[in-house]
Amino acid sequence: MAKTLKEAPITTASARSKLLAGEYARRLDADAAIWYRRGKRGGVWFARWRNHGAGANYLQAPVGPANDVNDKPADGLLTFTQAETQARQIIATARQEAKAAAAGPVLTIRLAVETYVAERDARDTRRKGRTVRSDAGQRLRRYVLGQDKRGKQEAVPAAPLASIGLHELKESDLLTWRKGLPEELKSSTEQRLINDLKAALNGAYAAHRERLDPTLPAIIKHGLKAEKVDSDDAAPLARDNQILSAAQVGIILAAARQIDTEGNWDGDLFRFVVVLAATGARFSQIARMKVGDVQRGQGRLMVPSSRKGRGGKIASTPHPVGNDVLDALLPATTGRGNDENLLERWRSKQVAGSIGWERAGRGPWQFASELQRPWREIRQRAGMPGVIPYSLRHSSIVRGIRANLPIRLVAALHDTSVPMIERHYGRWIADGLEDMAAAAVVPLLPQEGSNVVQMGVRA
Repeated sequence: MAKTLKEAPITTASARSKLLAGEYARRLDADAAIWYRRGKRGGVWFARWRNHGAGANYLQAPVGPANDVNDKPADGLLTFTQAETQARQIIATARQEAKAAAAGPVLTIRLAVETYVAERDARDTRRKGRTVRSDAGQRLRRYVLGQDKRGKQEAVPAAPLASIGLHELKESDLLTWRKGLPEELKSSTEQRLINDLKAALNGAYAAHRERLDPTLPAIIKHGLKAEKVDSDDAAPLARDNQILSAAQVGIILAAARQIDTEGNWDGDLFRFVVVLAATGARFSQIARMKVGDVQRGQGRLMVPSSRKGRGGKIASTPHPVGNDVLDALLPATTGRGNDENLLERWRSKQVAGSIGWERAGRGPWQFASELQRPWREIRQRAGMPGVIPYSLRHSSIVRGIRANLPIRLVAALHDTSVPMIERHYGRWIADGLEDMAAAAVVPLLPQEGSNVVQMGVRA
């Protein structure tokens, strides 16, 4: 094109008015040009560029009608500058699509998310020792990929975002998807969903970097950045009614013991709640504890690190506990190997040809949902209808803060960060340091009747 294209004066309405009917071009680059076609009823713009793939030597696409009256913007008509801008966008998009198609199947959001979901499902299956569907997969299927009708769950259509190619993804596509999420979706759930999608897209870019535009990571970053919202969910994580005193924790444990006995849990439920209360650890951490993590001689439990974050953590964190906790765990450690799961529970299966159930062996706790039904009974028995299992973690953190432990130590004991402690438990930090702050108070005002000392600079 560079050697044969003959350019014409089409940049102004005045210049175009002197042209005869026909087609005229101005070069955009070595392989592309914007064309002006003059007819009896007015002119139109179109783009034409060299096709390096199979098919015709050139491809072209319409841009729009020309403004042949003047060089000012007008509704429905394009000046040369406007037409040139749109032509460059059309050609750039076409070239990206051609490049993506030449490298293999077009990489879409759907393909990126499906790959990520498969990886997460495989990871969770490996950890659980049986086939499971990850939480990330469930969220992404519901709000991105779509899912078929399952039981009482209605079918969910795929989001329009799923069909968009990574090579053509724009920040506005991601923002539109975010705006389309249900308003009733909790901000914490929404943020997990966004983080999952971000990880899926970044993973696809890392795996196919040579096929994608270098600006894609910036588009993902800005389109899925966390938003600062002033809502209840953005308020301090631990609310007053979830901070339990030592006496209230004792009531919860007493209720857990009663429900355990009445439900024939054989101590499994009670021991799990005891460890929740004693360590303030998450369900997933406690479920992975081994018999060897109970170190009676040192008066501590070794709590496995959570799987949150980017890795690089120590394997477990020592958490001092009292003899009462160690005694409660004694039945779970006596006569068992150090590598066995510390906390287990009975599994049941339905009797063949009957509506009854029978025990089918013991196994580790696997899902936090296993605690939901007995916890409802526990809090009802304890007379605390609003308390949640996570309140034991909140209460453990606040106890450490009120005991004036260094915030860094409180964070380490609970496998979290200092900024998280400061952000969500700030008011209890101030309360815990109140006595220390009070000791630093000194009288500032002179007593009545005392002589006022004239302050000044001595010569």
